[in-house]
Amino acid sequence: MKTSENRRITSVDFDLRQLEIFCKVVELGSFSKAANAVCLAQASVSERIATLESMVGTRLLDRLGRQILLTGAGKILYKRAILLLDMKRTACLEMQDFLGLKKGNVHIGGSTIPGEYILPEVIGRFREEYPLISVFLTVADTNVIESGILDGQFEIGVVGSVSTHKSLIRHKLWKDELVLAVPCGHRWASKVEIHLKELGGEPFILRERGSGTLRIMEDYFQASGKGTVNLNVVARLGSSTAVKEGIKAGLGVSILSLRAIDTELETGKLSVLKINGITMTRSFYLIRDKRRIASPLCRAMFDFLSAGSNE
Repeated sequence: MKTSENRRITSVDFDLRQLEIFCKVVELGSFSKAANAVCLAQASVSERIATLESMVGTRLLDRLGRQILLTGAGKILYKRAILLLDMKRTACLEMQDFLGLKKGNVHIGGSTIPGEYILPEVIGRFREEYPLISVFLTVADTNVIESGILDGQFEIGVVGSVSTHKSLIRHKLWKDELVLAVPCGHRWASKVEIHLKELGGEPFILRERGSGTLRIMEDYFQASGKGTVNLNVVARLGSSTAVKEGIKAGLGVSILSLRAIDTELETGKLSVLKINGITMTRSFYLIRDKRRIASPLCRAMFDFLSAGSNE
């Protein structure tokens, strides 16, 4: 019995290529997409997953129609596989760093405002200093970026609200202010400020759930005793650009970042005003998963962003 157990335990083995393929299937939720990502035929990916399951001695994935789910054993292996692949990538990059080869790819995520209005310029300056490093930027709402950091999709992210997730570490970057934006012909366009209660009957455009801008706005409104539930919400839009276009089209008014409407203010297409007694300020934060080993390229980007902050 003891000999049989030892034989079974020592037969559990796998290589990093198998783990890379396994992780891609999990992350993309598809054998065909994973095959494209790792440059193999789909049949080869399926065969390698079957071999891995055979070597481990149990199923790692449940195939429910088109949906692929991790089994209990699969969850354990996936958690450790991510760390092993991170260590492999870091070892390769550290060797490049030792040899003076600052090149490779770094994947970052940015919530809407920093992703669309700040990071493109910053990445341009980063590339001037590190011309051999390619930066891949994904723009999505704050919740998506935080999830991407935790899942290992992005090494670092920049978001507009403070996360409470215990695995995320953050560094304060740039300041921002949220203001009430109205179209140029609106009756409030010439005002400096209004009272919060005046917003109650005004058509109002909200950002989507998960937006950092929405989260900050709700915090300020609730602190003043009036939540977004009392607003006359006429639409919920998925980006600051869409909200701006909605305001210009007369759909309603909204709360936006000053950084997002520089051009509209210069051309006179939008006007901004404040809400009496409420100054809505926030900071953008650089976030990283403390459980993961930061690659040299990630550290280079992290240090560059930190050094350029105005805090």
